[in-house]
Amino acid sequence: MMKTVRDTFENCKRSLTPADRAAFTAAFVTGILTHLPAMTGDFPNHDGLGSLYFDQNMITSGRWFLTVAAGISSYYALPWVIGLLGLLYLSITALLISRILKAESAATAAGIGCLLAVFPSMASMFAYVFTLDGYLLGLLLAVWAVYLTDRSRYGWIPGGILLAFSLGTYQAYLSFAALLCLLSLALLAQDGAVSLSAKWKKAGSFVYMGILGLALYYGILQLLLKIQGRTLSGYQGIGEKTSEGPIARAFDAIPLLYRDFFAFTGSRGFLPGWFAAAAMGVLLIPACAVLLRRILRRKWYRSLWFYWTLLLLGIGIPAACNLLLLMTPEVNYHLIMRFQWVLFPVFALVITADAQEEPEGAAGWQALAGWAAAAAVCVLVFSYGIADNIGYSNLQKKYERTYAYCERLLDRIEQTPGYYQGIPVAMIGVVGEESYPGVDLTGEVTGEMVGLSGDYLVYTSANYEAFIRAYLGATLNFLPPEAMEEIYYSPAYREMGSFPAADSVRIVDGILYVKTENKE
Repeated sequence: MMKTVRDTFENCKRSLTPADRAAFTAAFVTGILTHLPAMTGDFPNHDGLGSLYFDQNMITSGRWFLTVAAGISSYYALPWVIGLLGLLYLSITALLISRILKAESAATAAGIGCLLAVFPSMASMFAYVFTLDGYLLGLLLAVWAVYLTDRSRYGWIPGGILLAFSLGTYQAYLSFAALLCLLSLALLAQDGAVSLSAKWKKAGSFVYMGILGLALYYGILQLLLKIQGRTLSGYQGIGEKTSEGPIARAFDAIPLLYRDFFAFTGSRGFLPGWFAAAAMGVLLIPACAVLLRRILRRKWYRSLWFYWTLLLLGIGIPAACNLLLLMTPEVNYHLIMRFQWVLFPVFALVITADAQEEPEGAAGWQALAGWAAAAAVCVLVFSYGIADNIGYSNLQKKYERTYAYCERLLDRIEQTPGYYQGIPVAMIGVVGEESYPGVDLTGEVTGEMVGLSGDYLVYTSANYEAFIRAYLGATLNFLPPEAMEEIYYSPAYREMGSFPAADSVRIVDGILYVKTENKE
């Protein structure tokens, strides 16, 4: 008999634990409080200028499911709608992560939700708001894949299918799923009630899930490329032809993988300030103390499997964080692709909170560790939230600065004697620092927050064309980049002054030359 809507709702409500509700609510509320400036404003970054309406058909970059994932909110850049939908996906993700990592306490689950909501990768995603909901749905699918694999014997089959669709949305979430699997296994390894064979079976299930997901992703990608008659673009090294085979390239990338892991772990992208660094240190101290106490009390150091586990985790965790480097060593790992680093403070919080439930521990010591972890998470969440809003403040100023600049530039262009609508315009597009020196005061904080740093939104003639058309209501006929090669090195162009110099806009042989970069 089919259940009524009310019965179904009540069943779902009963299936949610207090920890589930805490994780979901904390992620959603903290997300709104932190990212409200980006959700209620409309300040595009340089990529967003050409994506005010974008069908997200990114199959040439390997993202064959992104057009579906992002299409739920329409293909228009609607920050409020996309933001709410994205935070809904993120809140469900927080709930699933709290279950995977066995966070039974509502306070711990709330900490997980808060950390996910404010991690700086979220701010960079909001800078690319036109694709945010699609990416966060991809993250949800990756975590859901791990959850299903963790929960049942054959869960790796639906998990592999979900992972394939996640990779079809954004390939970087392979690293998030891999690291989450490793941390889940690290928790399982401490459980003395689970047999060694069961632990190996669980590890095998995660491997099967990964293999199935990658195979299915690649198969669907090749099929859709063939149907559409297209090839991979080579963006971020995807599909590039090289003289080296994939195995040789992977071996060459191994040193880079570990160097990059430690470099980013100590960078401002992960620790945006001294408060964040101190809070992370305070959070790690009780977590390490808990682990050390378990090692000594349970005498794990006498078992060979303990050392093998440490070795595998030591090798596997940096590799899991940077899996894409093994596949495409040329990839530029920006902040959106580093969301998996949030799992480190999440794991430290879970380890410390788990100690509160140990009957053999000293009550005073357990309470101190719990309070230290709670305080550290609060400071870390606050620090991340401040960094996010510094980025949003700079993004707004970039927009307003660009608006004022382009308005002056357009007026000069239209007032040039001989100008007419449709005249070919030769322009590189870089803003010259001689006349307009850098004024970004947030560089130390936002330097690694892709999409939020810098002084202006315009870097190319395509950026100018999109901005002037969308925000100033004018259409200019910019020459394509290949047509600019000869003009750029011509004496007439090189001798021109940089805007706003009197000779920065002039007509030469029927073409309107506009020079915005430095004179030399």
